[in-house]
Amino acid sequence: MAARDTVIFDFGGVITSSPFEAFNRLEAQRGLPHGLIRRINAAEPDTNAWARFERAEIDAGAFDALFAAEARALGHELAGRDVIALLGGDIRPRMVAALDWLTAHGFTLACITNNVPAGYGAQMSTDEERAEATRAVLDRFSHVVESSKVRLRKPDPRIYALACETLGKAPGHCVYLDDLGINCKPAAAMGMAAIKVTGADQALAELERALDLPAGTLP
Repeated sequence: MAARDTVIFDFGGVITSSPFEAFNRLEAQRGLPHGLIRRINAAEPDTNAWARFERAEIDAGAFDALFAAEARALGHELAGRDVIALLGGDIRPRMVAALDWLTAHGFTLACITNNVPAGYGAQMSTDEERAEATRAVLDRFSHVVESSKVRLRKPDPRIYALACETLGKAPGHCVYLDDLGINCKPAAAMGMAAIKVTGADQALAELERALDLPAGTLP
């Protein structure tokens, strides 16, 4: 097997805390069923409001109305704008330290992120200060593939192939990290070592194994 010298990261839920945590809090606060937002966003996964928003086929105003209609069809009132407000997670310092270590030791880093044309910057931050902190992290990657710019979204295999082509790397040389199993499957099918992230400690331990690094190497 070829040595893996490239690590491709998802952003939300990997480099930052998961927006799903914020979704759960909002649902609890409003007395909505647990998992409702994810359920709405997973229904008709190629054509629903969320999928179209991530491919920048609709703007924030259209998403607000279409998502509300999807929620209403399930018997609940929830505006799309309230979901947009939850998208920017908190940066995980240990993951950023790992990025710096990997760069210093010659690994190529990239990011594939499903995002939407809303908020400030690539990670849809709610204010400019948060957006600046996010930009400082994104600058560590050789290349960032954004669904809202390339009009493709994970788990479409084409977005992974585009990242590899842009980097000039074969999938077998890559490790891919994502907090959604459905997004890991296409990467694994292409030959990448895929890691489903549940937390920073777990992710970095599995990344060490995928890169044949001794345990405890990554900061």
